[in-house]
Amino acid sequence: MIKKIIVSFGLLFSVASVAQEGTASPYSYYGIGDVRFKGTAENRAMGGLGILNDSIHINLQNPAAYSDLKLTTFSVGGSHSTTNFRTSTSAADATRTTVDYLAFAFPAGKLGFGAGLIPYSSVGYKIRSISADQNVPSRQYTGEGGLNKVYFGAGYKITKNFSLGADANYNFGNVETKNLYSVQDVVLGTRELNTSDLSGFNVNLGLIYSAKINKKYDFVASMTYSPEGKIKSVNERKIATVLILADQDEIVDVEKTIDVANTELKLPSKLSFGAGFGQKSKWFVGGEVTMQKSSDFGNRFDDITNVSYEDAKRFSLGGYFTPDYKSYSSYFKKITYRAGLKYENTGLIVANTAIKDYGVTMGLGLPVGGPFSSLNLGFEYGRRGTTGANLVKEIYGNVFLSLSLSDRWFVKRKYE
Repeated sequence: MIKKIIVSFGLLFSVASVAQEGTASPYSYYGIGDVRFKGTAENRAMGGLGILNDSIHINLQNPAAYSDLKLTTFSVGGSHSTTNFRTSTSAADATRTTVDYLAFAFPAGKLGFGAGLIPYSSVGYKIRSISADQNVPSRQYTGEGGLNKVYFGAGYKITKNFSLGADANYNFGNVETKNLYSVQDVVLGTRELNTSDLSGFNVNLGLIYSAKINKKYDFVASMTYSPEGKIKSVNERKIATVLILADQDEIVDVEKTIDVANTELKLPSKLSFGAGFGQKSKWFVGGEVTMQKSSDFGNRFDDITNVSYEDAKRFSLGGYFTPDYKSYSSYFKKITYRAGLKYENTGLIVANTAIKDYGVTMGLGLPVGGPFSSLNLGFEYGRRGTTGANLVKEIYGNVFLSLSLSDRWFVKRKYE
């Protein structure tokens, strides 16, 4: 049965991941767009904490955790976001529903393996500025696309306490941005259309140390490191005069291709480390720090101005509590309750202003179909950006959901 469910979700994911627009943020114009992937639903509900090694849940942030899996596990996650955009003079709302990841992992003795597909970043915005003054053109900016990641990973338990692992990632995608300029009572407007085809490889390395304290408590320390990766951006630009219809469709009058250079974007190196303390399957609390060398990042086109980058930092604090996962008398005692806090300096500087992100998270792990599978529900509330310097503040609420199915596969039958 679980295999049929995996096939069905896989087909759905392959369609949805291509068609979806994962963001509505104007900040997604820069670089490779908004980095959407923040971990599994279980991790996101704990403020993005990615240090836990688990026997039945996939950790997509530290590949060393594959070695602790005891059951074959399939996980798919999605989210629905509502964002209020505010400037110093106006406000608007947008909603998005997206598929966030599809992952599969299985144990093999001291080894564990995982593979999957993650829509990593998204570009998606629509901005209009209408002018009735012939000396001031009306402007419309739109963008769509993003970067996807296919990965394969493995983890190995070196000793009873130490595990290491690695993910190999192939990144691919396409981004299209369009700028329209028109003047009142002038029949034709001007359109600039930019497209970028993105591709490249990078790796993620992980290490986990876990030990018992007083034979009762568990201590976990985690570290991941992603060396700098390269993304090749094959760029094209077209300039056209267009007739803009009432429904905002365009009829091209004359179009010309402009020579622009291809660029090479850097996926910045990233280092994460954290630690936590608790009782396995009962409660856990921990913290994590992530540092990214974002100051080395660049844009798809060389003529994008008013933006720069600095090194990014993220702090996560979170944990979980399960009253009694073995309870036969109460379903509510088997529910896992999660919560967390996060703070992030994104590394993006627009108009000499650093873009920062604050959030609070919470969630539930609801057992389904047995003790090893769960439906994970989470909620995140936060804000990013500022209304100062003519920028945009985003106040967002995200509801995210995942289905984690675990079962024993690849068992040799004793009797036929």
